[in-house]
Amino acid sequence: MKHIMKKRLSMLLAFLVVITSVFVQPFAAQAQDTLDIEADSAILVDAATGKIIFAKNADEALPPASMTKMMTEYLVWEAIEEGQISWDTTTKISDYPYSISANNSFSGVGLRQNQDYTVESLYEAMAINSDNATTIALAELIAGSEGEFVKMMNEKGEEMGLPDYKFVNSTGLDNASLGENYPEGTEPDATNMLSAESSALLAYHLIKDYPEALEISSIPATEFDGQQIRNWNHMLDHDTTFLKQFYYEGVDGLKTGHTDSAGYTFTGTAKRGDQRFISVVMKTDSEEERFAETAKLFDYGFDNFETTELFPAGYQLEDQATIPVAKGKEDAVSVSTGQAVSFPIKKDEADAYSIKYTIDEDKLNAEGELAAPVKKGDVVGTAELVYEGENDFGYIMTSSDGPIDLVADETVEKSNWFMLTLGAIGDFFADLYTTVVDWVKGLFS
Repeated sequence: MKHIMKKRLSMLLAFLVVITSVFVQPFAAQAQDTLDIEADSAILVDAATGKIIFAKNADEALPPASMTKMMTEYLVWEAIEEGQISWDTTTKISDYPYSISANNSFSGVGLRQNQDYTVESLYEAMAINSDNATTIALAELIAGSEGEFVKMMNEKGEEMGLPDYKFVNSTGLDNASLGENYPEGTEPDATNMLSAESSALLAYHLIKDYPEALEISSIPATEFDGQQIRNWNHMLDHDTTFLKQFYYEGVDGLKTGHTDSAGYTFTGTAKRGDQRFISVVMKTDSEEERFAETAKLFDYGFDNFETTELFPAGYQLEDQATIPVAKGKEDAVSVSTGQAVSFPIKKDEADAYSIKYTIDEDKLNAEGELAAPVKKGDVVGTAELVYEGENDFGYIMTSSDGPIDLVADETVEKSNWFMLTLGAIGDFFADLYTTVVDWVKGLFS
């Protein structure tokens, strides 16, 4: 009896194991692939390719608060690169930024008007401590006034291709907080606006064009004018016990923000190995939540995606490996992809991607042939990456969403006049023969 009961119990346990494997495992896999972000808007982007890994209301324009300063940072780097200013350039503080610094509600670094400040010190106070007065001082130094600087910000936004943006000041404060000092050319009640997508694209340009910016944004704390200032990015390796709970390995930027209208915002970036992600969360409810939600985004990226070479340079579709050539020494030319296609994909999902050719019809004659001569490396069409899975969010910039060049693998010279003449004669008699045959067949039909 005991043997029978034990056998039945073993069978029951085996049945439960089977049921568990059928129902529980898919649920666990599904839970790993889903992402619930407590923010009005969010995005996660692969920094190397611009591929959007996750998006939630990413095209909704919202107040970015001090994330606005990323554009000011970019324009400072650009001015230095162009030789307009240097890190050692000094400036005094005008009445406007001084009034902002003296206002306790803005928690400034305490600027003084009888002192020269270097661009380097002002930039560090802006990028590390998110100081508003030093940001305005830099804007005035570069453009003469914050109003003129705002014009530069919007022009650069257009140049970068930001999809949803409006800059009205250099800091991210609401214009209403600036009193009579709101920038000329803007409205007194206006506020800066960015979508999560635009903020991520701005961050992409900043760290791509000026990677040295990360050397400053990654500093947890530093000295400014004899006092210590700290970075509001708590995901850095701070030495304070309370802030250790927010530390995330690999984070080295980029910009926090907070106003009453914006809530708590954060554009972050983290690198592990060769993989870097850019994240944005907007309108979270607390300082702690913006870092917790950012950690979710980074975990999702690092745990589920890896950059994989899906197709090497020189990849060919077997049934479209050649294109016929007219008036050439060869009848056809081999074609393949001009560059490798490397891409952040979900692990074990490489089979969901394929390549599709599109031949440039302007390069073909009426018979679908390329006209000789054809040179090795000539672009004859495009190869488009096709994804057959779910949730394809596209790219952060339209230029990356473009197809891959389809190129000729070798040179096909134009045939000489004698061979072309023989070919034309052959074609003539072939056409004549066909015509005669058709005429004879017509006599007996």
